[in-house]
Amino acid sequence: MGLVPAEIRPDGRGFVLRMDDRDQSYVDLDDPGLLAFDYVRRIGDVIDAWGPPGDPVRVLHVGGAALTLPRYVAHTRPRSPQVVLEPAADVTELVRRELPLPRQSGIKVRAVDGRTGLDAVRDGSVDLVVVDAFAAGRVPGTLVTAECASSYARVLAGDGLLLLNLADRAPFAWTRRVVAAVRGELPALMLSAEPATLRGRRPGNLLLVAARSAVPVAALRVRATSGSAPYRVLDGAQVSDTVGGGRAFTDADTADSPLQE
Repeated sequence: MGLVPAEIRPDGRGFVLRMDDRDQSYVDLDDPGLLAFDYVRRIGDVIDAWGPPGDPVRVLHVGGAALTLPRYVAHTRPRSPQVVLEPAADVTELVRRELPLPRQSGIKVRAVDGRTGLDAVRDGSVDLVVVDAFAAGRVPGTLVTAECASSYARVLAGDGLLLLNLADRAPFAWTRRVVAAVRGELPALMLSAEPATLRGRRPGNLLLVAARSAVPVAALRVRATSGSAPYRVLDGAQVSDTVGGGRAFTDADTADSPLQE
C-alpha cells in the first residue's frame, strides 16, 4: 500500500491535518491558544511553565505538521523566535496555503530532518527544544539516541528544557531506552502521561521533559489536576522507578517507537 497523501479537513470551528491516515494536528485559526489534543495540551503546559508568563522564548521544534505548537507560542509569547525542522516540504506548503501563519509570527520552517537541522543550530542558542515528530505513526529512532541527546543538550541554554513526545505502551521497553539516552546528557527528568497509559490499560503519549538541573515538576502538577483532561506527573525518582533501567539507544543500535494506533 502506498502512503496516503496529507490532507486538511474542517472539524468544528477548526481544522485537522491528517498524515499517514492519522489525525496529526488540530488548528483553530481564530484561537491559536486552543490545544485540542490532550498530549499537545501537556506540551503547552510545559511551555507555559518556562520563565515569566508572556516572555519571549527561543524555541526549536523538531517536527512541524500543521504548526500548532509554534502558533501557540507566537500567540502566548509574542516576539518569540522559533525555528521548525520539518522535512515534509509538501506538507508545509499545504499548511501554509490552507492554514496560513499570522503575519510577523517569528516562525521559520526549514525543510530538513531533525538531525540535519540540529547540526546547524548554534551552541546554547535555544531555550526549549520540542520534539514532536512522527513518520508513519512512529517516533523516528534517530531522534532518541545518546548522540542525538548530546545535540539537544548542545543547543540548549543553561536553563533550557528538552520536551520529547514519545509513544509507547506498558511495560515501556522502548521508553526506558530513550530515558537512558537522555539522562546521560540532561539528568533532571520528569514525565507526564494519562493515568490509563501508565497503568498499562492502553498505549499513549508520554511526555519526557529533561534539563541540566531543574524541571518544573511543582508547576506541572498544579496544571495536571486543574485541566479538563487530568494527567499524572512523575518526578525524577518516579521516572526511575517507572521507566528506568534501560540501555541507552545509540546511532548504531536504535529503533522507532511502537506503532501509534
